[in-house]
Amino acid sequence: MTHTDARVTQTPQATPAGRRLPLLDVLRGVAILGTLMTNVWIFTGPGAEWGALESGMATGPVESTFGVLANGKFLSLLTILFGVGLAIQYDSAKRRGQPWPGRYRWRALFLFAEGTVHFVLVFAWDVLMGYAVTALLVARLLTRSERAQRRVMWWAAGIHLTLMVLLTAAIASSGDGDGDTVSGEVVDLYAHGSYLDQVAFRLENALVLRMEPVLTFFLLLFLFLLGVRLFRAGAFGADETGRRLRSRLLAWGIGLGLPLNAAAALAGPDLFLLARYGTAPLLALGYIGLVGAVVDRVRRPGPLMTGLTSVGRTALSGYVLQNALCVLISYGIGLGLAERLDDTGPWWVVALWATVCAVLMAGSTLWLRRFSTGPLESVQKWALRH
Repeated sequence: MTHTDARVTQTPQATPAGRRLPLLDVLRGVAILGTLMTNVWIFTGPGAEWGALESGMATGPVESTFGVLANGKFLSLLTILFGVGLAIQYDSAKRRGQPWPGRYRWRALFLFAEGTVHFVLVFAWDVLMGYAVTALLVARLLTRSERAQRRVMWWAAGIHLTLMVLLTAAIASSGDGDGDTVSGEVVDLYAHGSYLDQVAFRLENALVLRMEPVLTFFLLLFLFLLGVRLFRAGAFGADETGRRLRSRLLAWGIGLGLPLNAAAALAGPDLFLLARYGTAPLLALGYIGLVGAVVDRVRRPGPLMTGLTSVGRTALSGYVLQNALCVLISYGIGLGLAERLDDTGPWWVVALWATVCAVLMAGSTLWLRRFSTGPLESVQKWALRH
């Protein structure tokens, strides 16, 4: 099948129609709150968004531990889950006999618009724009054969790893991996500058600030297609097949991914790219297995599991809200705690992360008692209906 607007005829190996997979909601919640484990250090560091580019992440023991556990791992997990979501929507179109990609293209374009607004108004390290572009390509690939999809997936992985190795070698040979001091003007901008000045700064430096999704495009493509394959294999189901696959992900992902990520982190800033974009996806697969093992053993969900599920069901809203909260707490346009508590050590940053996570879990749980979807998800549905 080659025409992407033809009606869907492939038969994916997925769950029965209409059956929700509870594990996916929990994993989305973990991924959203997990990305904040990395981003919180960006918000609270000198120069914030730009400072992370100039000097890299902080490297104290607490920050390094967060880095080994989170940096790039939950971003990879979130990317895999976007691929899963795309496969679910593809299946839905198949069941209804609708053309594909069809209206999904408008969904992806709307996501790109949301990401653009998020980048300009809230946070320069937005992921939604890159996801939207990748989704448009993968949506078309889903109409191709399984063999063609596998070929593209592994070629994308090979190209990405080659690019990361070459860039790492270039950084190591030039000595640029040691990081520079953040310019005083940028530090002052986020500590004392106006909101409009920060927006203008993001727009003026958009090409540099948007380099991450460009450099990692092939990684995004690989992880999207990997998510599709895992979903079709039944890796997220509550049956024996799902548990067996997740056990393998746990063994390989944690057993191999954790030591590799620790080694890359201990090697220093020269291996930052390989740590964030090379070894991180392997540990992300281990997290799928680990979270799955925990969920399989939970008989009566408590507040933590309920909160994670609620965040997962309102993932888009939670992602934007957690970044907006950190902006208001950390930057000078709000409480300005990044500057005020700069010399107090890292634990206030850990407390900030835990507090924002608690707010999101409680808030999303209360919201879903009255509404079926999150606020931004509702806006998206309304816009796509008109």
